[in-house]
Amino acid sequence: MTNPASAATAPVAPNPSLFSNSGTLAGRLTDAFLAVRGETERRAGPLSPEDQMVQSMPDASPTKWHRAHTTWFWEQFLLGQHNPGYVPFHPDYAFLFNSYYVSAGPRYVRAQRGHITRPGAEEVTAYRRHVDAAVVKFFHDAGDKMLARLAPLVEAGLNHEQQHQELMLTDILHAFAQNPISPAYDGSWRFPTPNAGVGGWITLNQGIHTIGHQSDSFHFDNEKPAHRALVGPVKLARNLVTNANWLAFMDDGGYRTATLWLMDGFAAATNEEWEAPGYWHKTGDGWQVMTLAGLRPIDRDAPVCHVSYYEADAFARWSGKHLPTEMEWEVAARAGQLDDAFGLVWQWTRSSYSPYPGYCAIEGALGEYNGKFMVNQFVLRGSSLATPEGHSRITYRNFFYPHHRWQFTGLRLADYGA
Repeated sequence: MTNPASAATAPVAPNPSLFSNSGTLAGRLTDAFLAVRGETERRAGPLSPEDQMVQSMPDASPTKWHRAHTTWFWEQFLLGQHNPGYVPFHPDYAFLFNSYYVSAGPRYVRAQRGHITRPGAEEVTAYRRHVDAAVVKFFHDAGDKMLARLAPLVEAGLNHEQQHQELMLTDILHAFAQNPISPAYDGSWRFPTPNAGVGGWITLNQGIHTIGHQSDSFHFDNEKPAHRALVGPVKLARNLVTNANWLAFMDDGGYRTATLWLMDGFAAATNEEWEAPGYWHKTGDGWQVMTLAGLRPIDRDAPVCHVSYYEADAFARWSGKHLPTEMEWEVAARAGQLDDAFGLVWQWTRSSYSPYPGYCAIEGALGEYNGKFMVNQFVLRGSSLATPEGHSRITYRNFFYPHHRWQFTGLRLADYGA
């Protein structure tokens, strides 16, 4: 079944502001700030101090570090630069908890963040409370003129913290997956139920479409400038690829068939001994997968998750199909005809993460946020089950290296046939 799509159709994903529309500006900023900060603590709540310091691989970070880094961000870019007289909570924290902002000063080695046993989790809690109180006081003392000028920085900081909230779940899941007793982050957690859509394909006829963020609402700088792009003709699968689809690929020798793979991908699969998606384990009762609720049987109807770009590309080739470009995905999502575009798994595209035509990074340290990573990575679109509420939008460009699969990453297919 195929249906034509029009980019003029209303979008299915919100492009929300984290700020309410009522009350004083100071009150709106305070409410949004405390809500996001509280969500970080809620996600850390099930974890012990020991859980919070583990770093299971160089690409992941300890929960304690995420909590401290997002606090340093507010201390560095809001309080330190706009609140005269503010004294940092601790003189060593900027070195320990800066991530990659070269302009902001020296940093501790990323791959060794798990070595930072001190400060402990409770000291990080005290750090967060100190900075939270200072930020709220600043909001109420600064005056509307300054707050209006700083509101975009505050919203960027809130969205930055939400990105780390997602990483907190993906990183602790990776850590727990290394534990032979397969501990649960939340024993009551369940994978969200996919939308029971009609399936089939959505047709994008050839046309020129505007791609990228087109309004003044919040967005990251990599979502602009909006520009025109030729898209189609192509068909995109309404549904995500499922575990049942992936099992068929595995049963047909997909992981052992070199002709399906990019050369670097087959090398990665061979060296890492991949025979299934990340966190899958073969048992006497069949395949199981490590989840936030611990080890669980594979749900054949659920979207496949924790696959790398290399695996997604090989599966698409095995299917006689392709991965869509990010432009095709955006046009189809804007038409509102992609099932589960948001909230289950990020979806790999075949688009390299590169700047849009005319892109310029913003000035200052925050200009390091996206632009310097625009090489050797691929774009993912949508959002995942770990993405915080209010953090999704059609133009959002996530990006990871092609071998990464510890994120909640899946795929949908594209068909360029007649």
